[in-house]
Amino acid sequence: MPDVILEMRNITKTFPGVKALDNVTFSVRQGEIHALVGENGAGKSTLMKVLSGVYPHGSYSGDIYFQGKECRFRDITESEEVGLVIIHQELALIPFLSIAENLFLGNERAKNGVINWNESISKTIELLDRVGLHESPNTLITNMGVGKQQLVEIAKALAKKVKLLILDEPTASLNESDSEKLLGLLLQLKENGISSILISHKLGEVNKVADSITILRDGATIETLDCQKDTITEDRIIRGMVGRDLTHRFPPRDSKIGDTIFEVRNWNVYHPLHENRKVSDDINFNVRKGEVVGIAGLMGAGRTELAMSIFGQAYGTRISGKAYKSGKEIDISTIDKAIENGIAYATEDRKAFGLILIEEIKNNITLTNLKAISDGGVINEPKEMTVTSEYRDKLNIKCSSILQLALNLSGGNQQKVVLSKWLFAGPDILILDEPTRGIDVGAKYEIYTIINRLASEGKGIVMISSELPEILGVCDRIYVMREGRMVGELPASEASQEIVMKYIMTQQEVME
Repeated sequence: MPDVILEMRNITKTFPGVKALDNVTFSVRQGEIHALVGENGAGKSTLMKVLSGVYPHGSYSGDIYFQGKECRFRDITESEEVGLVIIHQELALIPFLSIAENLFLGNERAKNGVINWNESISKTIELLDRVGLHESPNTLITNMGVGKQQLVEIAKALAKKVKLLILDEPTASLNESDSEKLLGLLLQLKENGISSILISHKLGEVNKVADSITILRDGATIETLDCQKDTITEDRIIRGMVGRDLTHRFPPRDSKIGDTIFEVRNWNVYHPLHENRKVSDDINFNVRKGEVVGIAGLMGAGRTELAMSIFGQAYGTRISGKAYKSGKEIDISTIDKAIENGIAYATEDRKAFGLILIEEIKNNITLTNLKAISDGGVINEPKEMTVTSEYRDKLNIKCSSILQLALNLSGGNQQKVVLSKWLFAGPDILILDEPTRGIDVGAKYEIYTIINRLASEGKGIVMISSELPEILGVCDRIYVMREGRMVGELPASEASQEIVMKYIMTQQEVME
């Protein structure tokens, strides 16, 4: 096949006790966008790490051919030398270096060990123009949004004369506008002959830009779909991913909503660095027993800042306002006090703030309530093992054992460990910040089922999500935030994506 730029034949990769890839065959045509989809743990990222040399030749079996030549990459430098560049979900940029410094880090424009800054700056301007980013080359990465940082990563790949670009969940942290811009750039690169491999759980995006779709399940290739010839639907892709039909994307729930369990009144928060910038402006909201309340809004609307400030003032300065639990004012000025008053916050960034990745599952789950598994200040290990095993079974955490490191779990199972940790603390109010970010449709369904069960137990759930279908499918009532203010409130039964977006995008404020 002369138009094939990449072939991976019979790739098998094993870790202790686990076969991550089982005889996988995968190919990409010249100048196409090839989507790679599958549930968490299906082997997508592992396959790309094999391809890019993160897992070097000799650590797997099988063959890789790039532009017709067999490749035995020993590290990522060797794969980049032939034009194969991977952009990981966790961006590899140095925050306090400029765009220009990041673009050529390890790939410096230098002669005799001296960097040619004039060439670096002019080349940076050229590359930024190619990706449609109008920033000064001297702008620090820390002063840019995530969407622009993704474009810098692509510009960095172009600086390495990329021929095949691999993007691992590139829009997971982006709002709709930035996602559209990035997908448009992929189509533009395709017109210029650059091939791309797109790993994504957002099937709507996959359908929009992909020429081919390969589905992995349990480390094996299920099938490759040709989007030009086959009739492709999201349900069709999901059936291949999970091995069954998901007739309902969101599990049904019989809501039994009680009295107000938690309320925030006149809540104000200022930015920790920019002291005159208000990030939460006179916020009022409440949640009732057995209710799932959604908070919708674009990235930067202030949703996470609000949630963290409520959870023991973990974010912000000059915080004012009052919080009430079952009608009684409570003190949530520290994280310990927030937990004592029955509030839990599951962060949107489970890897950085939700888990200790190099610790075992059992240590992560019991961390928020060590008193419950201790006798006289000493941890009772049999009791800890029993508790952790119960949560593993209750939340269906897929792991080799509760002694497995959190680092080695799939994203969906990591999220279940985060939820287990906070459930073990015995909260009455759970604030879930992007609880399904970066996980597949099957794992999402399980998370939704857990949320429903918690609501049926009478807990109050506050759910922050950037995915409007998720907000509409899971929540009983929806608040809309824009620029640090609540600008809308409506029951989910009266909501639609169009109505919520109207509140987000206009200056009109509608509060019931």
